[in-house]
Amino acid sequence: MRINSVCLHCGKELVGRSDKKFCDPQCKSAYQYQKEKQNPERFYNKVDNQLKLNRRLLKEYNKGGKVTIRAQVLLDLGFDPNFFTHYWKNQKGEVYLFVYEYGFLKRTEYGKEKFILVIWQDYMGVDIKRR
Repeated sequence: MRINSVCLHCGKELVGRSDKKFCDPQCKSAYQYQKEKQNPERFYNKVDNQLKLNRRLLKEYNKGGKVTIRAQVLLDLGFDPNFFTHYWKNQKGEVYLFVYEYGFLKRTEYGKEKFILVIWQDYMGVDIKRR
């Protein structure tokens, strides 16, 4: 026996099973969507959003293929050098961190933190030979 149950989303009176919570699939979906929006951002979303921001900033500030910029400029815009997709080590042993096709190398010159920005080049890739 039902005791005046109402839809959790829209508040309409429910008709049917005694354990029914929603009046239709749209209300159930809308309720779940609203509930999920209230949850703290999931780890995956945080990482994905930071990678997207990092890539956008690297792309925006590297118009010439290889650029040097003060680190604080990017950091002030939300760039986080701890988020990257892969790395490449040059012959000098310097490790460039990449966010997809845009890379950076942190360097200190004359007491100032800087980033050297580069774009991925074919010679940086691993040559895999097929048998």
